[in-house]
Amino acid sequence: MSPAPHDVVLLWFKRDLRVSDHPALALAGSYVLPVYIIEPDYWALPDTSARQWAFTAEALESLRADLAAMGQPLVIRMGDAVTELARLCKAHGITRIISHEETGNSWTYARDRRVAAWAAASGVNWQEVPHSGVVRRLRSRDGWQAQRNAFMRRASADPQPALAPVVPDAPGLERLPDARALRLTPDPCPHRQNGSKASAERALDSFLSVRGERYRAAMSSPLSAERACSRLSPYIALGVLSLRQVEQARVTARKNHPAASDWQASLNSFAKRLAWRDHFIQKLEDEPAIEHRCLHPAHEGLRPRMPDADLLRAWETGETGVPFVDACMRYLRATGWLNFRMRAMLMSFASYHLWLDWRATGPVLARLFTDYEPGIHWSQVQMQSGTTGINTIRIYNPIKQSMDQDPDGKFIRRWVPELAHVPAAHLHTPWTWAEGSASLHTRYPPPVVDVAKAGAAARDALWGLRKQAGFHDIAQAVAHKHASRARHTDRSSTTAIRAARRKAAHPDQLSLDL
Repeated sequence: MSPAPHDVVLLWFKRDLRVSDHPALALAGSYVLPVYIIEPDYWALPDTSARQWAFTAEALESLRADLAAMGQPLVIRMGDAVTELARLCKAHGITRIISHEETGNSWTYARDRRVAAWAAASGVNWQEVPHSGVVRRLRSRDGWQAQRNAFMRRASADPQPALAPVVPDAPGLERLPDARALRLTPDPCPHRQNGSKASAERALDSFLSVRGERYRAAMSSPLSAERACSRLSPYIALGVLSLRQVEQARVTARKNHPAASDWQASLNSFAKRLAWRDHFIQKLEDEPAIEHRCLHPAHEGLRPRMPDADLLRAWETGETGVPFVDACMRYLRATGWLNFRMRAMLMSFASYHLWLDWRATGPVLARLFTDYEPGIHWSQVQMQSGTTGINTIRIYNPIKQSMDQDPDGKFIRRWVPELAHVPAAHLHTPWTWAEGSASLHTRYPPPVVDVAKAGAAARDALWGLRKQAGFHDIAQAVAHKHASRARHTDRSSTTAIRAARRKAAHPDQLSLDL
């Protein structure tokens, strides 16, 4: 063992790959051994992917450079977290570990429980530090919104300007492994965002100074959302930027833009979506089983747990024969990102028209999203599948969405080039083009389902279930635990739930476009 001259704190980085506004790093002080552990078992999960690792590796290189500039290099190890933490603590006489409070998937939750058990048995003090508006062991949603907003208004938790080089020779990986070394399936994503801190800062600056002016008006169409949305979601998900940094930058930008302008409405809309982000992650924090079980148990068994392999494959590869659905899926596969309305449509189409269980389709989308955030993802997957029991059943009509969001067919023609020659009158529904049907079917498949009939059948099944005895009693219990109180901050939770049941759904249900 090589003891350090001062008590050294091991700072365990997870999904918080930055040095600014980092409460755990600020608390750790100057004598810090910063550690990141690449966990092969995590990267073998069905909701992880090569594109996510590539983005993470770029973020890690930025973090490594920042910590080196502060005086203590980042130590990157690969293996089981408990094993690697134990080795580092033993080698350097460390008895204190600090990390941020992570609300991840069920695997990271189980891993953290193992770390906690090891730390307690080994005499190591492991402290987890809040880093967002999500509250661990929250007793009630009443008052949560005010608590979350207060956190966002606090000053940034910035670290010491320099770290003491307490363990300059701690062994770690000099070169990060590639996807092949982690046994990740090849995952081409040619238009993926870069994960570096510099890329994150450029995206934030350009959104708040130029791109964000049309955010509110342009977020719904994939044609305009690519530029008008902030594109900050992957950086926030991996902690390259903190949510508080983004919110406080938004407040500053709002003051700098003219009062009577589109900027004010757009930045106000953006603020709501930042808050909704914490709202959904809080759901998973309060009930980790959301990842695996229907929020309302009456929906268990509604759809076959074993999916139709042909339908799942057609949906996953963008070969359903419904042009706008396929264009959105292909765009997502190529970029790692898609605006919220179109994400919701993809999930709705899979759940209602194809009648696929969300536990089969959810991992597909999770690994395609560079910005995969379990707390948002699994709540939204269930919401768009109609299994929460408390949200309005919203069955997106993919043909109507196509005509509304891509009226000229530019998006379809770009991402489904097989349809480039189809006349505009038939582009959204090419199966109606009788003159070209023979040649078209050799290049592009017919629809895998009858859109109208499948949607109607799904609607009947869901509403029939909701009419069963006892359904609404369970739904009220779900709402009491998880429903937002944002619009009812001065009312009791019961009053808020009743109001929520009377309220009509927003056209987007909820939109989380970041």
